Amino acid sequence: MKTLSLVIPIYNEEKTLESIVQKTLEIEQDERAIKNNIRLELVLIDDCSSDKSLEIAKNLASQNSKIKVFSHTKNQGKGAALKTGFKEATGDFIGIQDADNEYNPFDYLKLIEPLLKDKADVVYGSRYLKQDTRRILYFWHTFMNKGLTLLTNMYTNLDITDMETCYKLFKADVIKKIAPELKENRFGFEPEVTIHIAKGKYRVYECAINYNPRTYEEGKKIGAKDGLRALYCILHYGGQYAPLPMQILLYLFIGGLSAIVNISSFLILTKIIENLMLNITIAFILASITNYLLCISLLFKHKARWSSAGEILTYIITLIIMGAFDYYSTYWFLLVGMNNFWAKSLSSLIGVIGNFVLRKYFVFQEKK
Repeated sequence: MKTLSLVIPIYNEEKTLESIVQKTLEIEQDERAIKNNIRLELVLIDDCSSDKSLEIAKNLASQNSKIKVFSHTKNQGKGAALKTGFKEATGDFIGIQDADNEYNPFDYLKLIEPLLKDKADVVYGSRYLKQDTRRILYFWHTFMNKGLTLLTNMYTNLDITDMETCYKLFKADVIKKIAPELKENRFGFEPEVTIHIAKGKYRVYECAINYNPRTYEEGKKIGAKDGLRALYCILHYGGQYAPLPMQILLYLFIGGLSAIVNISSFLILTKIIENLMLNITIAFILASITNYLLCISLLFKHKARWSSAGEILTYIITLIIMGAFDYYSTYWFLLVGMNNFWAKSLSSLIGVIGNFVLRKYFVFQEKK
């Protein structure tokens, strides 16, 4: 017998909670579940609801031993509720079920098949694989989902069609290993866990699922700010594990912002201070600080093999090398007749390439 644990995060779902729990319990009676000898466990996590959700959840648990209820004393977000649920789940396979009626829990009987056959370690239920019918709703919501999925694929080298899907089913040992490393407490969980799956080189399958999206009037909670957070999570958690072409593109973004700081600072300083060398030096230092902070936030930090002191020392060495290059190249371009803007721009562009090479292979070397 295999146990399927479904973690159900709850936040103000009193209208739909009882019906979705009852519907989920019914899958155990499906002939596919009986054939595969699947037992069900539901792990309900109330994330400090302000309605009667927790009361309903406890009442359901009192009527059925397959239901376990846990609660947060402070609202923390879906990701935090899921981490609590993963910790408390005891099944052989652990999946996620929302407390609304957007997803059909019977689809888990399809998702579990690759796991039972030991073909996969993780299975995603995709809303965008071919279905017979689907409800048409928000274009921009779908556009955002597909855009974030595309970017995640570019950073993980996976080829999934629906990274933001609720339906993710894991072998228990996989999610038990990943969960303690997760940092995101809200909807940033989706890209973060996907990046950890890619990092762990787990076998991933997808299958089509049914999806009946809610409107915001019906209680949908995810919004534009969650999309922006997901974008940050892809860059922050995925940058250090991304294929080299994507690392270069991300560093071009970092280097580009640093170059803007360098150029703008230099142009402003030339209006205030007449000392050319001092202007170049100050502008370069400001750009270097910007570059370092962006690097440790988005790209290289988690791969550094140095201690903090060693990391800073090696970074200073690269600053000396690139600072000398920046000064002499800018000075030379000015001597040959370029104006301030083009002289600084060209030296900064060349500096971006040199900085990436030095930071990746010298300052932020991968841990051995």
